[in-house]
Amino acid sequence: MDSNLLKVFVEVAREKSITKAAIKLDFAQSNVTSRIKQLEKSLDCNLFHRIPKGVILSKEGEKLYPHACEIVRKVEEVTFSMKNIYEQEHLIVGSTESNATTRIVPFLLKVHKDFPKMNLELITNTTRDITKELLNYNIDIAFISGEPTNDELIVLNKVRETIVLVKQKEGYFKNVFLSFKNGCAYNEFGQNYLKQTYNKNFKVLEFGNYETILGCVKAGMGISLLPLSIVKKLKYENDLEILEISKNLENIPTCLVCRKDSIPKIEKYLKEYIF
Repeated sequence: MDSNLLKVFVEVAREKSITKAAIKLDFAQSNVTSRIKQLEKSLDCNLFHRIPKGVILSKEGEKLYPHACEIVRKVEEVTFSMKNIYEQEHLIVGSTESNATTRIVPFLLKVHKDFPKMNLELITNTTRDITKELLNYNIDIAFISGEPTNDELIVLNKVRETIVLVKQKEGYFKNVFLSFKNGCAYNEFGQNYLKQTYNKNFKVLEFGNYETILGCVKAGMGISLLPLSIVKKLKYENDLEILEISKNLENIPTCLVCRKDSIPKIEKYLKEYIF
């Protein structure tokens, strides 16, 4: 079975339109129609039903679709892998939002300058979710908060972070902990630290943006624990009271990691990169 025919089939199924699929594939509409007919002939069944606004999968098409997706994905993976045997042509970078806030832009600019022919892609999320994407081979390298705990990962580079507690400059702080969303390493560390240090239960409010967190701390909504680099990057160091956490209590460096069985071709470059 021709994987190219399956790729066309998958695109038509996703778009529910031969016209839209042709645009996505940069094919002539007649070419897409011809390939679908060719696939249907080889399988001896109709894969689509025509409807006023496009097409929908037939029962046979629905049965073929998940298998076709898997085959197309595998072929793309093999093609990508073979192209990258001798040089890195594409690099998918995962990053925590905290690292994206402070140092991802200079990193991407430097990599792009040093490897102008290499395609770059960035995905941001929490340490937990970025690690999951890396383990599933969906990204090539990842910036995570803290040392990796999974034996399948190795550290390529590391940046020491200074963790601070920030609160409103004047008045008593409320027992409210403002943090990045669940899955963030600083969220888990902060909750444990506050419970052990103050022996109190803190209400936890989670946000998806560090600018919002710092703005709310400044307004007196609560306190937060996060890297000093973020406070400085967002220019809040003069607006808040900042207390450094003892080095004996925190050890959450930002680590650049990859899978042991999928080390990028630019490994040496990444290890020597100065943040």
